Amino acid sequence: MRRRLRDTQHSLRSKFPKRSARRGPRPLGRSRPKGKPGAPGKDLEEPFAICYNLLMKVLFIGGTGIISTACTRLAMERGIDVTLLNRGHHAARPPAGANALTVDIENSAEASQALGGARFDAVVDWVAFEPAHVERDIALFRGRTRQYIFISSASAYQKPAAHYLITESTPLANPYWSYSRQKIACEDRLMRAYREDGFPITIVRPSLTYGDSQIPLAINSWARSYTIVDRMRRGKKVIVPGDGSSLWVITHNSDFAKGLVGLLAREQALGHAFHITSDEVMCWDQWYRLTAEAAGVEPQLVHIPSDLIAACVPEMRGGLLGDKAVSVVFDNTKIKRLVPDYCATVPFTQGIRRTMAWFDADPARRQIDDEANSLWDRLIAAWERGTQEALRCFGD
Repeated sequence: MRRRLRDTQHSLRSKFPKRSARRGPRPLGRSRPKGKPGAPGKDLEEPFAICYNLLMKVLFIGGTGIISTACTRLAMERGIDVTLLNRGHHAARPPAGANALTVDIENSAEASQALGGARFDAVVDWVAFEPAHVERDIALFRGRTRQYIFISSASAYQKPAAHYLITESTPLANPYWSYSRQKIACEDRLMRAYREDGFPITIVRPSLTYGDSQIPLAINSWARSYTIVDRMRRGKKVIVPGDGSSLWVITHNSDFAKGLVGLLAREQALGHAFHITSDEVMCWDQWYRLTAEAAGVEPQLVHIPSDLIAACVPEMRGGLLGDKAVSVVFDNTKIKRLVPDYCATVPFTQGIRRTMAWFDADPARRQIDDEANSLWDRLIAAWERGTQEALRCFGD
């Protein structure tokens, strides 16, 4: 602990040199104009915040995905001591400076041995998807952490929603998607652990979130997301669910990270759930057209009812009827109240251009999902045949 305090003092001296080394002393009683950088109190608040972060130890289980990588990067930028626990199989390398524990969390005995006597200010599990996973975590981290953050999903909210504006108090119920129901079951178990045993939980519900390596559209290949842009650039038709007018929210991972990192080790967050999303709301047609614009093309959109898509391709039922086919608008008041500096600042027009630049920078990144392509071609052909047959019937 003494060594960590000495390191903290050294870091603070390097980040905040004495005022006389930068400029003359400020006359007594004179303050900077309100609202300007370095306003009164800022000189004191910032060093204390950095000092606190430099003493904070956080464990990320997983930590190499689209969302978690951005959170790892931001946490480290803020001076937090981050350890990533995963199997080490992901192609993406952890950010330089992050501690790494290569272990399979599914092997509780092995994970416990690897952790040893380590204690953490916060543990975030990015890869818990079913109640057995959180049951394992409760047993493993009871007494090891001041806060356990479970990454749930905004798809857990009521479908269809009874009110257009979604808050954290919106009921959790999704009859269409087993993924969402599993997340709900995890939340239920964790809330019971909090109420009955004092296990220090916080629940975070992301919605559709993207980064440099992900193109986030309603119907696309998640593993090979460049596929839809390849279709656009080749002049092929792309599917938009419904009539394209459903409202949706898409969040950049760097914005999500500001909310998540702001919740780390926050005692006021214990026992609470938060969603963290952008306030930018558009219909699906707009999201598609902005993506095509970033790709330098005009998209050929085909609108197909979500019910029909789900009937033809049952594995798409959950992600559509239980998520992206339904309009969502999120009220982010709660996260902003607890993390006052949280504000999503990356508009989609900017973020998707960065994403496109990432793909265009290296041909090896532009991988195509041939199976998805074939499936979409069949769906479009069937829809167009059916439409023509209906027109013939009513034309007679």
